[in-house]
Amino acid sequence: MSCHEATPAAPAPTLDTPLVVLVGNPNVGKSTLFNALTGGRQRVVNAPGTTVELQTGAWRTSAPDAPTLRLVDLPGAYSLLARTPDEQVTADAVGGAGALGRPDLAVVLVEAGALSRSLYLLAQAARQVRRVVVALTMCDVARDRGVDVDAAALAARLGVPVVPVHPRSGRGTDALERAVVATLAAAGSGSATPPPGPTGAAPDDVEALFAWVDDVVRAVGGVAPTGVRTWSDRVDRVLLHPVLGVPVLLAVTWSLFQLATAAAAPLMDAVAGLVDGPLTGAVTAGLEAVRAPAWLHGLLVDGVLAGVGTVAAFVPLMALMFVAVAVLEDCGYLARAAFVADRAMRAIGLDGRAMLPFVVGFGCNLPALAATRTLPHARQRLLVGLLVPWTTCPARLTVYVLLASVFFPAHAGTAIFLMYVASIALVVLGGLVLRATLFRDLVREPLVLALPAYQRPRLRALAASTWARVRSFLTKAGQVIVVTLTVVWLALAVPVAGGHAVGDVPVEDSLYGRAAQGVAPVLAPAGFGDWHAAAALVTGFVAKEVVVGALAQVYAVDEPDDPAASGDLGERIRATFEESSGGHPGAAAAAFMVFVLAYTPCLATVAEQWRLFGARWTLGCVGAQLAVAWLLAVAVFRVGVLL
Repeated sequence: MSCHEATPAAPAPTLDTPLVVLVGNPNVGKSTLFNALTGGRQRVVNAPGTTVELQTGAWRTSAPDAPTLRLVDLPGAYSLLARTPDEQVTADAVGGAGALGRPDLAVVLVEAGALSRSLYLLAQAARQVRRVVVALTMCDVARDRGVDVDAAALAARLGVPVVPVHPRSGRGTDALERAVVATLAAAGSGSATPPPGPTGAAPDDVEALFAWVDDVVRAVGGVAPTGVRTWSDRVDRVLLHPVLGVPVLLAVTWSLFQLATAAAAPLMDAVAGLVDGPLTGAVTAGLEAVRAPAWLHGLLVDGVLAGVGTVAAFVPLMALMFVAVAVLEDCGYLARAAFVADRAMRAIGLDGRAMLPFVVGFGCNLPALAATRTLPHARQRLLVGLLVPWTTCPARLTVYVLLASVFFPAHAGTAIFLMYVASIALVVLGGLVLRATLFRDLVREPLVLALPAYQRPRLRALAASTWARVRSFLTKAGQVIVVTLTVVWLALAVPVAGGHAVGDVPVEDSLYGRAAQGVAPVLAPAGFGDWHAAAALVTGFVAKEVVVGALAQVYAVDEPDDPAASGDLGERIRATFEESSGGHPGAAAAAFMVFVLAYTPCLATVAEQWRLFGARWTLGCVGAQLAVAWLLAVAVFRVGVLL
């Protein structure tokens, strides 16, 4: 039987609810197979106590009376002798030491064109999991390279079922299901077979293991002939070229930037309009019908619904970026992009795969954090996730334009350009500091990639994966955003001075205004220790695009349609900075711009960091950003005063 043929296994009797794990090397088709088996019945979780992302789902088998299987897509690994947090999670899960419990069966994906490294992992997994089924993948790619693995011979040599599957088309998944169900049923009957691997060898006998792998590969036709050039090889002559590959990479990254800005903006506005228009109107009408008090109207409309609108507006952006990154990964280009960008990213001790999140970050920090999932190791994802907020997004640009046009009208373009230069410098210097302190364990290794063959992305699998990740954002990060924005409204609505009613109070007499007045002295060394500026910065923690509006609100003037034509608002800000800086308003304005660049980008970004990396890292990151922002602002102001 050749690699592209499958032998059906016998149907199985009733099962309890077994745990099945998918094990395999990176880029072997694990996630695609997971999506094909689970459809939309999946969710994204973090392994307990780590920042390693897992996908879990329900595999509904078609066997009579068979219940749904629990299926977990484990991180890709080359060995269960873990060298990274991702491999450690996989090793723990296979060995039953993780929070998932001991697996009842492991489906080990074996790449037909790379049997050697796949069989090495299979032998390790089979020593720890009682039942194993092999899913033989990428048979078509292997045939293009002159390799046609005999699946029947491989099954005979391994002593376990071997099922050729094509995860992208779903071909072979029915046979895989029957093999899994039959193997689980055999486990219930007490039958057992020796695990694949060298017979009689000690578990740590590496030489015996490699000799066994080499023997199996030769016996089943897994040795590739020399001199075979595929279509992928010919394309790589261009995309991996040291000169030609760079403009292609720049074009792809520019497209991602455009997707995160120009393409996503109208969709975000449309969704926000639905919440602000029909939904808000319906809620308002309902409240008026029952004669609800003004404070309840404000709480529900300006607090809860504002939070819902913020979350909903980000959904198109997140979905677009999830799809774009998944397409690049699925088609095989992402690995090539990492190879081309590797030299540039070595400046901060990362490899080329970190380029994508940073590029996306200049469009929006939120999807940039989501793009960190393309990095292979949890510690790398965490490091990049801590640096992404320092990539200056377009929301900050409105603040730069306002202040640059007011204080540096003759050099506004240069001032804004310098903010982007400062952003890049912050990322590089921050990366160097983190690598020398908290991330000393990140060993700088040469970039070694197994380049996958170019393939056509599968829309159904992309849709299932995108929906699972968007749903995870909605249920986790969304809750944080809605609750926080509701708290912000309460702070604005609660009076602490005068005879004001709840929900009808000037900003300066609200709890929010008093908090801003308390924060203002801390900002005095930077030259903008005024409660108006402090209130705008506190609001900017929610979203940078509302800083200009917050300044207009606290000054009780109209918000300018064009920040460059600031009008009354610009005059008020200039007068405030003139007083708070002791006659050095330009230095104070520059310090304010630097503070906006360096401190926490927005609430949505914080919520996504919380979802991906947990509370401890997120709160530490927010604290570090505030400290760096204050120190830089003070330094810029002091230097500006001297100049």
